[in-house]
Amino acid sequence: MIPVRPRRSLLYMPASNERAIDKARSLACDGLILDLEDAVAPDAKVEARKNAVRALQTGGFGGREIVVRINALDTPWGEADLAAISEAAPEAVLVPKISSADELAPYAEGLGPETRLWAMIETCQGLLNLDAIAGFGAPLDVLVVGANDLAKDMRCRLGIERTPLHTALSLTVMAGRAHGLGVIDAVFNDIADLEGLAQQCRQGLDFGFDGKSLIHPGQIDTANLIFTPDPAEVSWARQVIAAFESPENADKGVLKLEGRMIERLHLDEARRLIAIADAIAAR
Repeated sequence: MIPVRPRRSLLYMPASNERAIDKARSLACDGLILDLEDAVAPDAKVEARKNAVRALQTGGFGGREIVVRINALDTPWGEADLAAISEAAPEAVLVPKISSADELAPYAEGLGPETRLWAMIETCQGLLNLDAIAGFGAPLDVLVVGANDLAKDMRCRLGIERTPLHTALSLTVMAGRAHGLGVIDAVFNDIADLEGLAQQCRQGLDFGFDGKSLIHPGQIDTANLIFTPDPAEVSWARQVIAAFESPENADKGVLKLEGRMIERLHLDEARRLIAIADAIAAR
């Protein structure tokens, strides 16, 4: 089972903006992605790298998961990003535009032993190689969908429903789950449209994503609300666990509970749901 950690809301934060990073220490997001890539202009990338290192060294982010998205190794900044950020030892490094499993190797080799690898799925070639990418092995930990770049690569048009990407979204979740990885949905671009964000969060939840990547603090509460397990689901999960843990059901694979058939596969899912709910409550 994937290690349980709430990842309902992962906020991209331009590492070029020190004030924003300071503010992020008090935000209610589950994780922060300090961005050295798309959100930073070329002439600000070196300073952004220094800011990210300083932020990691200073700490103060509480229980938030801290990830740094670096520039690709085929850019002028990638190698220096990987070296500096790896030395600063964030919890994970997010790498962009991964199109094959082979591309992950130099990133993995450059990381310290305590830092995990996250990969952006945002190219057509990456989608065609999803199983190999997701099966790369340690230290790969999470797949993150990059819908904007993917739509550009496909030359498709995206609305809130993201119909052209349904196959891509579903396959990314399948590949992640098949190889025990976390999966994070793409950003929603319209900062002012919270109802559209909520609609897309619900869609992502239905697809099976763990949470959503975000581009503005005003989106955090919506993502947290929708990706938090519903109290009724938590209550049902506790009933499922209690039923299977009852001594008389110790050897049973299938039970009838309140008129519904449940199997031991439902027990595994119930335990995962409770673990997520308890981790959220502990925060």
